[in-house]
This record gives sequence, structure tokens and C-alpha cells, in this order.
Amino acid sequence: LHIIIRKQTSNFGHNIRQDRHLSATPRTSFHPRNLKMRLVSSASVLSLVSTFVTNSSDAFAPRHVLSTRPSQNTAMLATVSKTDAPPETSVFLTPEMAKACIDLAGSPAFAYSLERLQNAADDCLAFPNAYGLTVRYAMKACPNAAILKYFNSRGIHIDASSGFEARRAISAGIPPENISLSSQELPEDFVDLVKMGVKINACSVSQLERFGKAFTGTGQKVGIRVNPGVGSGGFSSSTTGFSKTNVGGPSSSFGIWYELVDDGTVPGIVTEYGLTVERIHTHIGSGSDPEIWQQVATKSLSFCKVWPTVDTLNLGGGYKVGRVEGEVTTDLQKIGAPVADAFRQFSEENGGRQLHLEIEPGTYLVAMSGALVSTIQDKVFTTGAGSHTFLKLDSGMTDVLRPSLYGAIHPMTIFPGSGKTADVGIDTEDVVVVGHCCESGDLMTPKPGEPEDLAERSLRKAEIGDILVMDGSGAYCAGMSAKNYNSFPEAPEVLVDLEGKPHIIRNRQPLEQIYQNEVDAPEGLF
Repeated sequence: LHIIIRKQTSNFGHNIRQDRHLSATPRTSFHPRNLKMRLVSSASVLSLVSTFVTNSSDAFAPRHVLSTRPSQNTAMLATVSKTDAPPETSVFLTPEMAKACIDLAGSPAFAYSLERLQNAADDCLAFPNAYGLTVRYAMKACPNAAILKYFNSRGIHIDASSGFEARRAISAGIPPENISLSSQELPEDFVDLVKMGVKINACSVSQLERFGKAFTGTGQKVGIRVNPGVGSGGFSSSTTGFSKTNVGGPSSSFGIWYELVDDGTVPGIVTEYGLTVERIHTHIGSGSDPEIWQQVATKSLSFCKVWPTVDTLNLGGGYKVGRVEGEVTTDLQKIGAPVADAFRQFSEENGGRQLHLEIEPGTYLVAMSGALVSTIQDKVFTTGAGSHTFLKLDSGMTDVLRPSLYGAIHPMTIFPGSGKTADVGIDTEDVVVVGHCCESGDLMTPKPGEPEDLAERSLRKAEIGDILVMDGSGAYCAGMSAKNYNSFPEAPEVLVDLEGKPHIIRNRQPLEQIYQNEVDAPEGLF
């Protein structure tokens, strides 16, 4: 990286974007190779050095940061452009840091950057709002207890997607009253969870009826998750068609279809059981289109009019993060401003009624805060038409499933096995990167959006034993993978503190744990 530190001025030209991230994730992101990054900072940013932690006990102690956007005086500014040489660092790891992660936890291992978690939390806590904001971390993105505890220390609450996630968060020390549960499967113990303080959103008519029967005549508070009829996300531009990351619209099973609110079905059930609707919840998927968000916000506000008891509108849905060149990162200020305006307009038109806003980021908070650090354990090639050079990792779909599932593209950086920046080479080669599973779908470099087809990537020339860092692996990777396929143990996880020192936050899974719940068949059965 070509890094220039200079005093911030008021205008750096059209190609400079304001950002607090040291390892910038630009709104139009980039492939990690062939880049040149200029980081421009005010001298005050250097004071961050004094906040570095010195041991693991305070590695993620809460910082005294208000829930407002920091002063421009502390903003980091980054310009990203292409150069001919591959980078000498990944998004947040140097060769030395990557090697330190492997030396500590083994290979492969997930690494998370505390600094980037802090920056992402700052962004979300500064989301525009009219009458108050609660940020809920979609813990399914990365449910490690250390991550949950850090966000809890920042005042970020939890969005759980199953009863088991809710229990897991409680075990990590999250107050039950700070947990909201929206689940495809209403847990059998939902009554106990409610009594503990967990907030439940009914996600179907049958869920609402079960909830009502359990709390008949008590006035128990409940949330209603509505499918607003549109959504966004994934590689599809359609707002109503199917996409694996679009959870709104007629092709989605998530939430109660909005017409059942309009035709009186849902209000009738609420009245029948004497429930109190305190929250409307909508979720449109992992998109970044401000117009879609404004449309959904306006429509969701109309549902709030049905029940005068509603005091909170939860606009669920992930905010897309650009991992590679050509992918766009959601501008939270741009996407949130019209939503805040819609809340104010609602208040003006409804007798001064002020609704609290909730958002549920997952990807935005952790995607670019995490990386999979793995080792190239083999290198093979084929010849003739359709031939390739293949890099075989000691990781794969057992750790990062997104390429095989979605055709997702992750930034990749090759480091020398020595872990020394001085040993970084400049030669590149076109390769296909594959995982360690005996499975043809264990592919790390698919064609974008086409998991059934492979694509070559131009990376630094690698040898067996070199390190490959797959950035953008903080979300829906460690927590969503083909875990234990081929009996590969679950990879360890480390948290990299502000000094660049890794700390283990999950040990590598012992082999015996994979099959410890198996029992012998009855004697004589076969």
C-alpha cells in the first residue's frame, strides 16, 4: 500500500470519500489485488494510538462514543485506485499478523478486527432517525460470544432468528429484554422466553394464533412481522422475484403477507386474544437501494396506523457491503435520511405520534471485519482446453459456504508462508481456488452469482505452504457453513486487538466432539 498521511483539508476532490475505516471499504469496493490506497487523515487520528489495548482482558472494552456520527476532524479519508503490483496487506492483516494468527490458533482460522468492528458500530449507531434508534445486531451473521459481548458493550441489542439463538445470546450475558426474536419456527419454549423478557415478533398467522392462545386476555405485548410485498438483495435486481438473500415479496415465505393485515385477518386475531401490538417488523433482504427502503418504510408506517399501541417500527434487512470491485456498500446516511423524514411526516399526520426506529444490521457490522486465514496445502494443474492451475486450501465450504451457495466473490490475498513482508513477491498468476472437501462444489472462486461455474482469479504467485487470506468473511461464514463435512473440525476464531495482537475467542473443535453424540445401534440389529 502506498500510504500518505497529511493534514486534512476541506476539499480533496471528487475521488476522495469520507470514511473512518483505516482499511477502507469504499462505497464502490474493489478487488484487493491491483490497488493503491491513499489514506488521508487529520493529525488527530494519530491519537488513536493512545487507545490501543495492552492485554486481552480489555481487548474490547467499551469506548465512550456517542451514538452520533463522529466529527469530520477524526474522519479517515481513502482513495482506492489500481496499480500493477498486488497489495502487501489484506483488508486489515499484514503478512506478520496473518502468520501470528496461524501460530496462535492454527490454520485455518477466522480473524476479526476489533478496530473495524468499532468503526462499523459507529456507522450503525449514527443511522439517521427522527425519534430514537435501537440497533439490533443480526447475530446469525456471526454468533461468537465475544462479538455479542462487544456489541452489547456499545449498547447494540440483539436480533435472534431462533429460540436457540436467543438462549445462546442469554448465555453470553445479553439481557433477555435486549433480544428480539423473529423466527421461521416459533420455539416450543416461547412462553418461557417471553416471561424472561425476550420480545417476539409473530412471523405467520399460525404463530400469532399460538402466541394468542398462550396469553389469552393478558394484554401481552407482541410484534407483528409483515411481508410488505417487495424486497431487495442478492444478485437479482427484481424486487418481487426469488433471490436467496431477498426475504420480501410474493416469492418469500418470511412474515405475514401484508394483505392479511389490510383485510382484517391479523387485527381480528389480535382482538380475539386480547393482545397488545407494540411493534411492526418488516424485513426486505440484503439490499442497498434507498428507493426500495423508502417505499418499504412508507408502507410499513401504514401498518403502524392499524394499532395505536404500536410505538416501534423495526425496518429489518441487511445493508449490503461491497467486498470486491464493482460491488457497492450501502451509504447508511443516504438510505436513512428519507426514512427519518417519513417518520416525521407520519408524526405530523397522526397527531404527533412519534415512533421509535429499530434496524437489524448483520453483514454491515461484521462482514469486512473478518477474514479467513488459511494455508495453501497443495497446487495442481491440468492441460489442454479448459485447463487450470488450482490452489487447494486447508479450508473450504466447511468454513466459507457463500461462494458455493450464492456464487459470492471474496477478496483474496496471498502472503508468503514465512509471514514476512520482505518476502512478498510481485509475480502473479491466474488460478482457481478450491477447498479441501471431496466435493466438486467446494469452490472458492466461482463466477459472480453463478455457483455452478468456476472462474480464474489473478493472484500473487503462490507456493505450497503460503498463506491465503479471504477477506469479507466476517458475516455468514463461521456461523453458516457446511460444518463438519468430511469430518473436518470447526475452525478456531481470533480477535485482533488495536495493536494487531490476536486473541483466541474460539478453540479449534476436537475431532471427538464431532461424533460425541452418536450411540451404538442395539445389539443384534445387523
